[in-house]
Amino acid sequence: MTEAADRIFVNGEVHTLADPEDGGEAVHEAVAVRDGAIVRTGRTHDVELLAGVDTDVVDLDGRVLLPGFVDAHTHLTTVGRYLVHADLSEADSPEAAVDLLGERAAEVKGEGSGTESAETDDWVLGYGYDESTWEESRYLTREDLDRVSTERPVAAFREDMHVAAVNGVVLDRFADALADVPDETVPTDGDGEPTGVLLEAAIDPIYEAVEPDREETREVVEAALDGCAARGITGFHDMVRNSHAPRVYRDLDAAGELTARVRINYWSDHLDALDEVGLATNAGSGRVETGAIKSYTDGSLGGRTARLSEPYADAPGETGQWVVDPEELRETVAAATDAGFQFTAHAIGDEAIAAVLDAYEEASRTDPGEARHRIEHVELADDDAIERLAETGVVASVQPNFLKWAGEGGLYEDRLGPERTAETNRYREMLDAGVRLAFGSDGMPMDPLVGVHHAVNAPAEVQRLTVTEALRAYASGAAYAGFDEDRLGTIEPGKRADLVALDASPWERSDAIDDIDVALTVVDGEAVFDDR
Repeated sequence: MTEAADRIFVNGEVHTLADPEDGGEAVHEAVAVRDGAIVRTGRTHDVELLAGVDTDVVDLDGRVLLPGFVDAHTHLTTVGRYLVHADLSEADSPEAAVDLLGERAAEVKGEGSGTESAETDDWVLGYGYDESTWEESRYLTREDLDRVSTERPVAAFREDMHVAAVNGVVLDRFADALADVPDETVPTDGDGEPTGVLLEAAIDPIYEAVEPDREETREVVEAALDGCAARGITGFHDMVRNSHAPRVYRDLDAAGELTARVRINYWSDHLDALDEVGLATNAGSGRVETGAIKSYTDGSLGGRTARLSEPYADAPGETGQWVVDPEELRETVAAATDAGFQFTAHAIGDEAIAAVLDAYEEASRTDPGEARHRIEHVELADDDAIERLAETGVVASVQPNFLKWAGEGGLYEDRLGPERTAETNRYREMLDAGVRLAFGSDGMPMDPLVGVHHAVNAPAEVQRLTVTEALRAYASGAAYAGFDEDRLGTIEPGKRADLVALDASPWERSDAIDDIDVALTVVDGEAVFDDR
């Protein structure tokens, strides 16, 4: 006698998103789950045969059921800090950003002793501004942030986290640390005074100063996890910046309170410690795993620090920076792969992408495809890079929400000009060439349906995917990047029951996918979000 299911989902439009070679994109009505795994898919009548006395029957009422989304690249503690500190992502001008920071300053003052002091360590922080959407398209500066406070330290981080702005208090307190970073990372005005804009390495001392302790880290992680559940995210790959986050994830897992699967990608300066304790790639539990060793190469297009082979359109003569130079990258790749780790490297400009591929082909101790080495972002890959990605099997871990900058008059056009803008984020050509695509968000925003919308409605044909292809990149593509394709990414018997139900069909509303609401999110067969 067949054992009854713990839970069945009936009367839905169930898209398995299975690989075409494995039977195509089958559509069913119902799914049965037992012990957190999918045990049957099919018609509602057939699946209902697995209903027992204690089976929970969930009526989807025609909603679309998909595999849970896996965000292949995010910074969860930063996403959480949007919710705790000033969220500057909605600011439409420098003045609006300053106003939001001013509101946060009032909250900080209220949380403290009630009086401002030049000695206070109570920072006023804001995250996520994007000046490319403002009519006055410029970075925030010291002058702006001095309007927030001349007593407390104030910092505002651009959404790519490669540019920050600080007030005079911060510049004074960190004068010695900023004197030790490259001059080009601390821009100055005509009088030689710092503008308050910080780039790349100059931001590191600020990051260290504002890093939350373990208690606050748990607070921001829990806030961000709630957001993940509400957006259908059942797993994510965290490019961990916060030193307390791995412990917080494991504490939540041990307590049975972790509502998504986490793959922790550690910065390369943690390599020796990870190797010493034997925490290798894929080690962990069903909810928390060790992922790749991560490094930078270049910076960002927003900061004009992405490494290009041709100068920026709006900064003739400038071609970006090496955050980590190619020789250092090769040495790190060799050391990490010798220790048995998957490797991933941030590379945005065409020159940086080529440098990572060179490092993988020349220095990796294992086959790049077998090791599932990755490149994060891959925004300006040329024809040669796409061919090499396909040949080597290196995963292109990309962020389709970045296509918000690809429209006429957008950030890409400002930085690269119209011709190169049309050659950014070439997902159509990558997929057609056989490149492994994994979608993520980089937290800008952490919302898969926004990314799917941009990939489906991209301005250039070389960027555009079908709805099914985009959803697969956010499910099975991201699962593959984390060695999880055997248990995640499709709705098939034997896979974990990580599911998301949508209120409308993205195939029927392909021009407004970002307006579709998530109704239900399920991890291991248990609802972690229910808005039905």
